[in-house]
Amino acid sequence: MTTPWGAYELARFPEDPRDTLRAWDAADEYLLRHLHGIDDAPPVDLSGTVAVVGDRWGALVTSLAAHATGEIIQITDSFLGQEATRGNLRRGGVEPGAVRLLTARDEPPEHIDVLLIRVPKSLALLEDQLHRLAPSVDADTVVVGTGMVTEIHTSTLKLFERILGPTRTSLAVKKARLIFCSPDPALPRLPSPWPLRYALPSDTGVLAGRTVTNHAGIFCAERLDIGTRFFLRHLPRRHGPARVVDLGCGNGVVGTAAALADPEAEITFVDESYSAVASAEATFQDNVPSGTAKFLVGDGLSALADASVDLVLNNPPFHSHRATTDTAARRMFADARRALRPGGELWVVGNRHLGYHVRLRRLFGNCEVVAGDPKFVVLKAVRR
Repeated sequence: MTTPWGAYELARFPEDPRDTLRAWDAADEYLLRHLHGIDDAPPVDLSGTVAVVGDRWGALVTSLAAHATGEIIQITDSFLGQEATRGNLRRGGVEPGAVRLLTARDEPPEHIDVLLIRVPKSLALLEDQLHRLAPSVDADTVVVGTGMVTEIHTSTLKLFERILGPTRTSLAVKKARLIFCSPDPALPRLPSPWPLRYALPSDTGVLAGRTVTNHAGIFCAERLDIGTRFFLRHLPRRHGPARVVDLGCGNGVVGTAAALADPEAEITFVDESYSAVASAEATFQDNVPSGTAKFLVGDGLSALADASVDLVLNNPPFHSHRATTDTAARRMFADARRALRPGGELWVVGNRHLGYHVRLRRLFGNCEVVAGDPKFVVLKAVRR
């Protein structure tokens, strides 16, 4: 990535030679040019506390860390994004400790002089972020957002207006746009409406009528998605002690259903989203108050030993931000095969058109269609 301050070699995490997606885009470049000063506009003063929210792979803080004289803070909900940031900082000759890395669940800094926001795909996540950050800004705080034109809508600008203050946008450059917000101290600093809780529908088996907790930004936080709903109707029936993993757990409904169906099972919830794991923990504790489970934020099953798991339940994502890709699914399937004991099973739900059965047969040597409808299939692969 070439910036006004120099060129940086960047990579996404985990680094995969088959992954052709870049670790930055035109929105990152546009924001960095603005901070440096373009079109006769003066550069932004970066001598104070600079908070960068939603920096997807560390492109923004990697560039700023080598230039800004103030404290640089990254706030992200993504473990993978945080790991990419560490790698990109090292690659750029900057010690990772030079940037303070916070998660979306951490307390924000007490005061922010420059607030930079990479607009997320989820409007709910943006709403939660702005509410949490509002007490840290004042009338002198410089607030600049960035995103591709397809990511910035009237509803996006209204959130900035309602929570922080008057907002305007820039002209589009390379299909990217900037958002300029002037914080208004007179606006009331209201608490975030998140997390959201709702009761599950009657066709979700052991979870029918039970309450699920959703922090902002997790997949289908405002309602149960139809793929998970289909999966819940076709989960394996097991009895007796077993190590079960809800891989890519989201709000934790799949792992919680497994725990309710088999109280002797040892459940581990894993996701790369800090908010997802927080949601899963709340969902589990509300519905299985006497149960015990593990909750891991991390890169798939990398924290689990080989051949240590009996059952992996997985609803893999097929988007990385706005890009459609099967990279996450491929890695999840390979992780599952490594972690499963011989005879252990991977159960996957996915859109029928994604053709996961082909990859599972290639990886496991077998794949069975457990259930299907015109849109979804539930697949089972056994570690031989």
